[in-house]
Amino acid sequence: MSRRFTAGAVATATALVMVATVPTGAATAAPTRSTEYTVVSADGVSADAALAAITAAGGTVVSRTDGVGLFQVVSDRSDFAKRAADSAVLVGAAERKAIGHAPKARLEKVEREELQAAAKTAGKNNRRGPVKADPLDDKLWGLEMLRATAARAVEPGDRRVTVGVMDTGLDASNPDLAANFNWALSKNFAKDLPDVDGPCEVASCVDAVGTDDNGHGTHVAGTIGAAANGVGLSGVAPKVSLVELKTGQDSGYFFLDSVVNALVYAADKGIDVVNMSFYVDPWAFNCLNNPADSAEEQAAQQATIKGMRRALDYAHARGVTLVGALGNNHEDLGAPRTDSSSPNYGGTPHDRPIDNSTCWDLPVEGPHVIGVSSLGPSGKKSDFSNYGVEQISVAAPGGWARDGFGTPSYLAAGNRILSSYPVKVLKEEGLVDADGNIVPGNEGVVFKECQTDGRCGYYTYLQGTSMASPHAAGVASLIVSRFGRPDFRRGGLTLSPDLVEHQLLRTAAEHACPEPRLQTYTNEGRSAEFNALCEGDENFNGFYGYGIVDAYAAVTSPLQPWKRP
Repeated sequence: MSRRFTAGAVATATALVMVATVPTGAATAAPTRSTEYTVVSADGVSADAALAAITAAGGTVVSRTDGVGLFQVVSDRSDFAKRAADSAVLVGAAERKAIGHAPKARLEKVEREELQAAAKTAGKNNRRGPVKADPLDDKLWGLEMLRATAARAVEPGDRRVTVGVMDTGLDASNPDLAANFNWALSKNFAKDLPDVDGPCEVASCVDAVGTDDNGHGTHVAGTIGAAANGVGLSGVAPKVSLVELKTGQDSGYFFLDSVVNALVYAADKGIDVVNMSFYVDPWAFNCLNNPADSAEEQAAQQATIKGMRRALDYAHARGVTLVGALGNNHEDLGAPRTDSSSPNYGGTPHDRPIDNSTCWDLPVEGPHVIGVSSLGPSGKKSDFSNYGVEQISVAAPGGWARDGFGTPSYLAAGNRILSSYPVKVLKEEGLVDADGNIVPGNEGVVFKECQTDGRCGYYTYLQGTSMASPHAAGVASLIVSRFGRPDFRRGGLTLSPDLVEHQLLRTAAEHACPEPRLQTYTNEGRSAEFNALCEGDENFNGFYGYGIVDAYAAVTSPLQPWKRP
């Protein structure tokens, strides 16, 4: 899961604010030009009624997402937000405004932890994956943990099954991804914001599909469905179709409007599975009424909660299986620590005690989301991974650089997850030179694989629950491939998300809590804050959920009816 950001230059973003709960006497700054807003309608209000109210308040709708009651609006009225809040049929309006924090790096420290230093230990790595199908597959210990190679002999995936990669984009120039890339369904929902993402690459600031200026999405996509084509490496489900749903900014922010619109699109287009390795900015936890936050900040979080729940419900009801990363903040999501990182834009981060009954980490704590924790090669919970019986569903390989303390593999590059990565980003990171050659000294952490026609793919290591979630999403797509039925309305195959989840969870390999149950990571150089208590039994516990995802069992065990609890 991509957790970003340190203080930096002023940037711009969209924050959804329920201004109806902000004191009516609050001052409204007069804009000097037309201003963009995101407007949310109240529950049960028709689109026509909302449109009429927006017009009456002085706004013009430029786009709309009727399924969840979101509207993009422009207005030159200085009092538009207040007028919208005063309407009985609108929840409120949010202005696209200047914010005070921007990223210095695309990926969080967890995901890139000491990677370049690990190049020196690459030769010591003793992690081995399955027998080679593609040249780099023997480095994919995650496939071995999932029994993915055995599963592939039974069910490699079906081209009619679509997996939406809700992320920063997807580099379709990589031969492993090009083979399975669905150009027709892929779409960009996250227009570049120059103050956040840097100069736009194209005049419209809307990056072309098939590109990724961050790298995170391309890495996730390769784990799900890189083709078994004799080059590079292969994914968990090497014959499914990959759909780019660009919801993340190049800088790594994930804004509410992009995420909601992508979920609705996935539902309407019949996409079978979506992977969500992120949290919705700017709040690590969205709370209904946290007293540490201002009235405006409380309103923004209330709107995020409402908007995300609507979108997740909408997608699930229309056949989308939702898979999400549990997060990299090394905490029990049922007993969260004080949040000191939020908001990561739009205000000053401050200490926020988190009330578990009124605060949620979204999307993973939203309805219908299969939450995935991260494991290292040894099968131990990664020190950074969130956990807890309240939100976890299953565990999957996410990598852990510090696994194997006291052995030659400790801090080895191969303790992480190897997957596809854009050459453009590797050049910007100084790992590949202008001619496309790996910079000397980095051969153990970056790999280049070329086809006979001269097209090349690039690969590198990352770690995180962001890397665990796509392993589970890949297995979910195998379940749809194996047991799905024709979707006569939208084409392809379809399978109830409840059935997919039930099959994924019941076939996971049960794993008991470690002994002692209170795991410490002192030897690995971590503070007491990383100590983690595993609660539960072998059938279900806070580290492994219902177990480690098992691709082979998922496609060979008969599908069982699911009964609502």
